[in-house]
Amino acid sequence: MAFITHAVGIEKCKSAKELVAYPKSVGFIISNEFCERFNYYGMRTILVLYLTNKLGYNEETSTVLFHVFTMLVYIFPLIGALLADGWLGKYKTILYLSMVYSVGALIVSFGAIPLSAMPTKAVTILGLILIAMGTGGIKPCVSAFGGDQFVLPQQTMQLAKFFSLFYFAINAGSMISTTVTPILRADVHCFGEDDCFSLAFGIPAILMIVSVVIFVAGKKRYQINEPTGNMIFGVSQCIMDAFKGWRKFRKTDPMPSFLDYARHSVGAKMVHETKSLARILILYLPFPIFWALFDQQGSRWTFQATRMDGLVLGFQIKPDQMQVVNPLLILAFIPLFDYIIYPLLAKVGLRRPLQKLTVGLLLAALGFFMSAALEMKMEQAASGALPNSPQNAHLRLYNGMPCRYEFISNLSPRTSAQDPSSRSIDPLHMWSDLSLVVKEPTQYTFTAHDPAGKCAKIQGRIHLRPGKATSYFLDDNGLQEFDDGLKSVPNINSPPLLRALINTPKHEGPIMLKGSGDWLQPLSMENRSISELHKVGFGELNINGKRAASFQPKNGGLYSLLVNGDAALGYAYNLLEVVPPPTAVSILWQLPQIIAMTAAEIMFSVTGLEFSFTQAPQSMKSVLQACWLLSVAIGNMIVVLIAEFKLASSQSGEFTLFACLMLVDMVLFLWLARNYQYKDQTQESEIPDDGKSVGKPQTSEITSQSKDQSKLRQEGGMYSEPGYGSYRNNAYENDFSEA
Repeated sequence: MAFITHAVGIEKCKSAKELVAYPKSVGFIISNEFCERFNYYGMRTILVLYLTNKLGYNEETSTVLFHVFTMLVYIFPLIGALLADGWLGKYKTILYLSMVYSVGALIVSFGAIPLSAMPTKAVTILGLILIAMGTGGIKPCVSAFGGDQFVLPQQTMQLAKFFSLFYFAINAGSMISTTVTPILRADVHCFGEDDCFSLAFGIPAILMIVSVVIFVAGKKRYQINEPTGNMIFGVSQCIMDAFKGWRKFRKTDPMPSFLDYARHSVGAKMVHETKSLARILILYLPFPIFWALFDQQGSRWTFQATRMDGLVLGFQIKPDQMQVVNPLLILAFIPLFDYIIYPLLAKVGLRRPLQKLTVGLLLAALGFFMSAALEMKMEQAASGALPNSPQNAHLRLYNGMPCRYEFISNLSPRTSAQDPSSRSIDPLHMWSDLSLVVKEPTQYTFTAHDPAGKCAKIQGRIHLRPGKATSYFLDDNGLQEFDDGLKSVPNINSPPLLRALINTPKHEGPIMLKGSGDWLQPLSMENRSISELHKVGFGELNINGKRAASFQPKNGGLYSLLVNGDAALGYAYNLLEVVPPPTAVSILWQLPQIIAMTAAEIMFSVTGLEFSFTQAPQSMKSVLQACWLLSVAIGNMIVVLIAEFKLASSQSGEFTLFACLMLVDMVLFLWLARNYQYKDQTQESEIPDDGKSVGKPQTSEITSQSKDQSKLRQEGGMYSEPGYGSYRNNAYENDFSEA
């Protein structure tokens, strides 16, 4: 009879499994995730170029803003998790924050429209803050909400397939947007400009709105669970109670460890699980340095790509499109590592998770050493662009007169490396000294004369400032000072910069720049002699409607067009290459460092998540993921601090600094992990809350507790211990989404 009853029970279980249909609601969730990731990665790909090219920030400030934004993106998941688990629930949290997200995306897109009355910078910052709130807040909720749609344990296999599709949606959205948005940015022209950032931001913003519509459309099909509480509150209470108990009883009733002082208020089980969490979090201390390196792929490495030649086999690869290589390599590397790399590492003894994490840190350092070497190669090719030291200055003298001038100055031999006998300037030519040693702002006397006596003597003062490039134009008005306009290393992908230096009679004009096609622009002049910098490829300069000069500069260079004469006798001109275009370095040279960083991501991020979820107590997985995301935020804050304090004098020096920090960080991680004892997954214990057991349970206790776990386990895979329901959280139990 018992046998028959058992058989009937088995048949009921089989029929129950067969009756549970695959939830159709997950289609809405996966589609929502694809659109949201398309928006985020598309916007993020072109963000630093927008900050520099349109908002006028320099590379350092743009890098700071980019990483502050990323830092906020990884801080807001803590708030999103607390809202979802303690108040609104996952559905309402995703819905409300997605609306905030959509508004932010629309604001950034609208702010990119060139309207004269719009405070573009303030609008952009506001939009980015709203985007950070939205994408960060829903990050811990979406995949977990998808997991809520399945009935466990009957649909365990279907749940695994869902997360595979979910991960595919993330990478598909990332790859497509990273490819498309740079094309929309650079190849589409709108509002009279050579690019179209508003469209490049607008298309992802529209998809974000579509994602909200898709998410709402599936509401009737969703399994919506009530908020279950967040274990972060439980851990916080345990720490606070331990501190209170330590202050009160440390002398009268000393405990073996600090957290044991909270045993009487929160129970021995909570104390034991918090201790287990602490042992893992100690290993997290070196993690922010890795993220500091990893997230620079979207900032510093993108700026590096702008200074490289993107022409490959007849196709022009845009600098921001290099970011698509990472998700492509991830999809290729995951099976490669699983079936080839990891078995090979196991043969040499590298099989444990902490060993793989160490290899990941080493690969990240290698990637940044590669980027430093590449940067040094490009800096050598453009050594004349900027002073190579804060105590160096550049001086250039342009002769706009029709006579050869010799000049003398009280520039001391220690200040200038030039031979005094060579201080002469031919007509329409330039004299330069790029190796001046200037420790503080200084002025020098200057006198120039024509040995033939045809032109008047020119006298004045030269002002030099450390770390700056200063230029002077010699014309009929004397010595005219101006800034060469060099703010960064020349970019081979940008149009040439041209400045006109004119020495013609004041009554002659207007002076016009004529470019390709019908492009014609009045030349705005300073003191009738010096024009602003213009981005123009080739064309001519017209005075009174007649051609006075023609030019055809090269991309990435800085040029000065010197013109003298008059309408009656004619004009003479000379195009001077002030800073030559940088030597063409193929953008494909970035591939080795990208490959190294992607391999580091696989070894570190994927392995780190696996290690964290398998080693953490069942109830602490939400807290652990919050700390994982927080380490990403701290890593971006490190980038901000290093950029703000300018700890390196050059970009190659900064890359080298990060690589060395990574090596020191790896040594620290090895030291912290030296005595770590891996948890046996077959003997995960449950500590009773009777106050009798503190610390590691005995083997007999583990065995008996393991037998009782099946009684405690609920349908959703959680435990139903009395007294801890307010701390339980399902939000991260099956979250294997983004690394």
